[in-house]
Amino acid sequence: MSIRIGILGHGNLGRGVECAVMQNKDMELAGIFTRRDPADVSPLTDGARVYPSDKLADFKDKIDVLILCGGSATDLPLQTPEYAKMFNVIDSFDTHANIPDHFAKVDKSAKENGKTAIISVGWDPGMFSLNRLYANAILTDGKDYTFWGKGVSQGHSDAVRRVEGVADAKQYTVPVKSSLDAVRNGENPELSTREKHTRECFVVAKDGADKAKIENDIKTMPNYFSDYDTTVNFIDAEELRKNHSGIPHGGFVIRSGKTGMNGEHNHIIEYSLKLDSNPEFTACVLVAYARAAYRLSKEGSAGCKTVFDIAPAYLSALSGEELRKNLL
Repeated sequence: MSIRIGILGHGNLGRGVECAVMQNKDMELAGIFTRRDPADVSPLTDGARVYPSDKLADFKDKIDVLILCGGSATDLPLQTPEYAKMFNVIDSFDTHANIPDHFAKVDKSAKENGKTAIISVGWDPGMFSLNRLYANAILTDGKDYTFWGKGVSQGHSDAVRRVEGVADAKQYTVPVKSSLDAVRNGENPELSTREKHTRECFVVAKDGADKAKIENDIKTMPNYFSDYDTTVNFIDAEELRKNHSGIPHGGFVIRSGKTGMNGEHNHIIEYSLKLDSNPEFTACVLVAYARAAYRLSKEGSAGCKTVFDIAPAYLSALSGEELRKNLL
């Protein structure tokens, strides 16, 4: 029997999940759920049905795993513990500092209702988290480094668009090459925020706007740009559409460590991603973990888990025999 997947939310991430479900033969789309008017949502899958989100309770026995595609700021903190009362759920909650509190709330809800929940699934947190754990477990005497980019930061892009005089904008996070090279060389540098990443903005200004003021407002924005070397490029709307319409991202997780009686041998572990589409890749990770949630639920598991708690074999559609033969 196919794993029946429900999707809550149909933005960039929800559409990515829809594509990923189509690529997994052991899954089927049970429905798309939205807070918008369902008539305004256009599914990518032939025959897919769109329902208002307030009808989800009617699908308790028709969905095996509900994938929550809302935002971490206001959607997931409420949605995940609420829907874990009715469904096995997966989310991509990515506010790192708030993960312990989010976990506790979801865990309580899922355990009380006999459901399996997996939170903070994606690439960071998610795949990057796993690689940090593996590297720390192997090289116990070492130092961690995480670099993001070059890629579009959707939150920072939104912050730029809110600056007075800005019509549209995209912002890229870019690793500082000299710092990345120093880490790869095993130099174990102590790096400040400014030394690890730069920020590059491509801005379409409104007619008559004060570009000097816009640039200053961006570069001095606390929590977003003031701690970084930031470049502001003014371009027209056509160039933004032509050259900056995608949502690429990626990055590097590196651990530099030592072994031997006197720490005489140096080692580097590096994991990297280069993504044409951040939401589509994140969606593929969510779908793999939806398979794990389904299997754990069938085994009677209840409560919240993270990527740290899931055995790799649970992610794959292949059998244990196939995995041992082809991938081990």
